Amino acid sequence: MPRIWFGSNLRGMIAKRIQLDLLRQGFFVAPAERFADGIYGRDTISSVSKLQHHRALPVTGAVDTETWHQLTHDALPSLFERCLSITAEFEGHGFGLLQGNFDGAGLTWGVIGFTLSNGEIQILLREVEAASPGTLDRVLGALAPVWRAKMALPLSQQVAWADSISLGASKTELPSEWKIAFARLGDEPAVKRMQLQRAYDAYFFPAAATARRLRLTSELGVALCFDCHVQNGRSRGQAVAELSPLAGRIAEAEMRVQLANRVADLSADRWRADVRGRKTTIASGGGRFRNRDYLLANWGLADLPAA
Repeated sequence: MPRIWFGSNLRGMIAKRIQLDLLRQGFFVAPAERFADGIYGRDTISSVSKLQHHRALPVTGAVDTETWHQLTHDALPSLFERCLSITAEFEGHGFGLLQGNFDGAGLTWGVIGFTLSNGEIQILLREVEAASPGTLDRVLGALAPVWRAKMALPLSQQVAWADSISLGASKTELPSEWKIAFARLGDEPAVKRMQLQRAYDAYFFPAAATARRLRLTSELGVALCFDCHVQNGRSRGQAVAELSPLAGRIAEAEMRVQLANRVADLSADRWRADVRGRKTTIASGGGRFRNRDYLLANWGLADLPAA
């Protein structure tokens, strides 16, 4: 039976790519202006089925290799893109969402939640200016000189400034002018490319090394390591150090579960349950998390050897 790559309840960039290809070829069952919403729901299932029927393919409503090739001449999304898809779903950010100091990171922005406290937002915006001088002035407008002045301060003062403009009891929100400006910035094609490159270089590449260290050779194993590198710093490092002696001595599925639970055990009390749910969903290939059902096989991630 052909492998199903993408299907029901897939959300995010890959789902939207599928929808845009269906739109381009005229296979859509919902109003065109609302069809490409990035959610692989009933309308997308019906539209894929319509394409499959028209092209004399098995009608499943899910995207296998042949269906993908009927949609586009592009290669199937890489393992990095598929890992990024589920982690970006859990991060809940997209390319442009800016959040305040809800977790002590000052500001959080971008597809995997790049943070101010780690210097990642600063690095990305410096790269934007180096590659396309004038972009910050054009997109951020009057906020550009304010940003530059604050980023010239020591890091502790940068985070303090971010805290001072964070709103609400949880400090998640920010003044609308900052949220709108960074949403515009995240929508810049060059900025999207830089975010993806940063996610690959700073997170996926090290995550692949962690997977090798723990003898996690499956797609789910690499996806779990990537998610740990994105979300967990100290707890991930300690968990990997503790579990490394077991590498190759226990089944991979057991190693994934142990890594998921140990990272959660070592996380702060306030985040522990959420970290455990998120990590065990990836480790086991699915589950119910934050009131949504996930089957990672429909996200292109399975207990199969990672390419």
